[in-house]
Amino acid sequence: MEIDCGNCKLRSWRLEDVESLVSHANNWKIWLQLRDQFPHPYTQADAQNWVHTALTARPETSFAIDVGGKAVGGIGFRLQTDVERFSAEVGYWLGEKFWGLGICTAALKAATKVAIEAYGLNRIFALPFEGNSASVHVLEKAGYRRECQLRKSAYKNGQFSDQVLYAYLVER
Repeated sequence: MEIDCGNCKLRSWRLEDVESLVSHANNWKIWLQLRDQFPHPYTQADAQNWVHTALTARPETSFAIDVGGKAVGGIGFRLQTDVERFSAEVGYWLGEKFWGLGICTAALKAATKVAIEAYGLNRIFALPFEGNSASVHVLEKAGYRRECQLRKSAYKNGQFSDQVLYAYLVER
């Protein structure tokens, strides 16, 4: 899969992405805003494991954010089950060198459209930490709306913090 987003591409992960992945993902500032399953430090072994996992997942739900032929970030969906089976959680990150350039917004807009079509979703949601204003800005520019604040719902870096629930709904 490959989608041109203007200032970036969304594409499937590749084995040759390992070096670029380590280079951009091994950043404490990025780790602070993500779930603990995203490791820090981010090693070559972590990158190899991630690329293998992404390449073998069916359906494919994780994609590289590509700028200039290099994977500089990632975006993916966690498909929900049971009564929430038409929903997915989206998560994304971008290498610090590329912050503030509109890349994440373009990638999220494109990925949202792809996910709705590919997985038959009616709702996609995200749970950024309350203080992550950059992610909130990306979500709002991509058409996601704030629904609520989940008080002290996350434990990260030795402290409890609030998360803010944003969602994109398909109008049918």
